[in-house]
This record gives sequence, C-alpha cells and structure tokens, in this order.
Amino acid sequence: MSVLDRFKRSWSIFFGRDHPSSIAPYGNSYSDMPQKHRLITGADRTIINTIYNRIALDCSNMKYRHVRLDDEERYLEDIKDNLNFCLSGMANKDQTATDFITDAVISMLDEGYIALVPTHTTANVYTNSSFDVLDMRVAKILHWYPDYVRVRVWNDEKGEYAEITVRKDTTPIVENPFYYIMNEPNSTAKRLTHKLALLDNVDEASSSNKLNLLFQVPYRIQGKLKKNMAEERKQTLEKQLTTSKYGIGYIDATEKIVQLNRPLDNGLLEQIEYLTKLLMTQLGITEEILNGTANEETMTNYLNRVVVPIASAITNAIQYKFLTKTAMTQGQAIVFFNDPFKLVPVSKLADIADKFTRNEILSSNEMRQIIGKKPVDAPEADELRNKNINATPDQEFATTGDTINYEGDEGLYEEQ
Repeated sequence: MSVLDRFKRSWSIFFGRDHPSSIAPYGNSYSDMPQKHRLITGADRTIINTIYNRIALDCSNMKYRHVRLDDEERYLEDIKDNLNFCLSGMANKDQTATDFITDAVISMLDEGYIALVPTHTTANVYTNSSFDVLDMRVAKILHWYPDYVRVRVWNDEKGEYAEITVRKDTTPIVENPFYYIMNEPNSTAKRLTHKLALLDNVDEASSSNKLNLLFQVPYRIQGKLKKNMAEERKQTLEKQLTTSKYGIGYIDATEKIVQLNRPLDNGLLEQIEYLTKLLMTQLGITEEILNGTANEETMTNYLNRVVVPIASAITNAIQYKFLTKTAMTQGQAIVFFNDPFKLVPVSKLADIADKFTRNEILSSNEMRQIIGKKPVDAPEADELRNKNINATPDQEFATTGDTINYEGDEGLYEEQ
C-alpha cells in the first residue's frame, strides 16, 4: 500500500465524525470502576482480604467450559456456543471470563452466596426455560422468595446498579462451601475480622495527637474551688503547648508530670494470632501458599480442599440452571479443568514428558503445547505411541496405508 492510499484509508480515533462525543452523551461517569465488588467494611484491611484474593485468583485460573461428554461421562469436545464464550472468553462487555470468575468468588466468599444473572439472553427468561446466554453478571441477593430472588445487579446499559427480581430456576445461585467457617455471624472469619477491627481502634487511639499524661498540682483537690483552679491550670498548659511553635511549655517547680506511654496488654495480639492460625487450618491454607513458596504436595492439597469445591459449586449451579434436562441427557455439561503441569518444576518436566508419551497418554504435539511450543506437521507427532519401540506392521499400515509385507510364523503375508 502506497503512502497516499494509506492516508486515504486510514481512520483516527481522535478525529472522526463517528466519535461518541459528537453523537450522544456518554451516560453516567465514575472515577472508579463502579461495578467492582467492595468487601464488607472491616474485611478489606485484614488478612481476610489476602485469603479471598488468593482463592479467587486460583479459582479463576481454572478453565471453565461448556462441553459434550460420552456415555461414560468422559470429555469429548467443547461446544462452541455463546455460553462457552461467556465461560472462556468475555462474560460481559466489562469483564473477561477470568475477571468474572474472580469477581464471583470474591463476592461469594465475602457475602456467603451470590447470583449469576443472565443479563442478555436469546429468549425471555421469565417465560422460557430454554434460552442461550449471551452475557452474565454477578449479583448480590437482597431478598428471598419461594420461586424468585431480589438481586442488585449492574445495568451496563444505564451505567448504574438496578434491583430486579429473577426466577430461581433460571438463575444460578452459588453458596460458599465454607459458609459456616467464613460467613456465619460467630464464625472464625467474622471473629477474626472483629478482633482486627478492635486492634485498629487501639492503634488509632495510641497514635493520635494525645500526650496521655497526668498533671500533678501542688495542692489537694477536694473542694470545688481547688478543682476549678486545677482545671484552669490544665487549660493554661494545653494552651502553651498548642500555641507554641515547637510545642514547648513550662510548669512550676512544685508541679509534676507523669507520662503514660506504656500501653496496657489486653491480649488482642494473642487472640488474633490464634484465630488466624485456626482459620487457615480450617480452610487448608498455609503461609507458604500465600507467599508463593509452597511445595507441590502442599499446593495439591490446597487445590483439592479449597479451590475444587468452589469451582464445583460454580459449575454445578451454571449447569443445572442454564442447561435443560434434554441437553444434559445428550451429554452436555459445564466442567472445569486444571493444568497439573503448572506445579511441576522444569527439572522434572522432561522425565514426565517421557513417561506420558512412552505410556501413550499424551502425544508429542500435546506435550509441545504444554511447554508453549508450536505443533509439528509430522504425522507421528500426533500418534499415541511409544517412540522408543519400533512400530508394528499394523501401526505402520494405519499411518501410511501402503501395502505391508512381513514375514510371520507361517510364511509371507500381504495386507492392503
């Protein structure tokens, strides 16, 4: 393309007749992402926030798919429809599938239960049980009814939150599998949040601009007159300190100052340390998991005890609300996959690759995909065959289709 053609066909986003500012107002505006979930007051400043974020990130790293299974409930293929695109591509105009799962998990862990509202569908969800999901959003449940729930969900058309009533049988409702540990009023997580809030209050009081001292006057304070004199003397000293440029004041030789700069030990730190260890033990999380130094065995135990139950709760809710009984009878399902090779160090990957290909579990091209390499065009790279053993005549015939002559026990055989 010549330079002249390039300028004729080019279009700049900064200069255009179709620029949004020249067509219509943008709508409501915010300085921060308004649809992002905010943690309940107090939990955002504690270790609870770190635990929520770690679990949500690990759950979002799973691969969620709308798939087809065989009669033995084994994976066959992905179903390329709008629901699968919501789970693997874009859940809505603001969130990718990864962001959507992260938002769903953090909201669920914080509130105890959430609704995954289908905001855009191919049919009316109030009158139809069969429809295709185009967009999904995480919603907060406000009220419960026998067949409906009242939710607060982000309206991306108006740019504001809206309260709507949706059907239970067409809206996935996900409950936190660790509800009694994290969301009950007297649960371990709630108690830890309350204790940490108390500790914050103590820290704020101790770090304020108070001097925390006692002022001893050289006379006994018994009558009203003496009390007024002591109060007047205290106010005079306060005025000296506040009006002085460097905070300097003076006292009489007979007066004494006793400073209270040693905080009382109320046992909060010991209680917080105990509750933190108790919560992490109940959830199956260790400090090594949070700081990224956990070994393979610890991570596997964490994934099986924490991440898999949450991912199963999400996929089960979506499957039984978005897929009809006929579709599930035909083998359709919502599943999640975890990449086990993420936890394998590079030093062990070569040995694992040899064992998987030698035992005909993965082909060479599949192993190349795992380590981020392009597949090769050689037909033997897609075979499930032990490359350390020469191919049998049947295998050679299956790959080439040519006539094979070989000497058997009973003479010369020929196959086509």
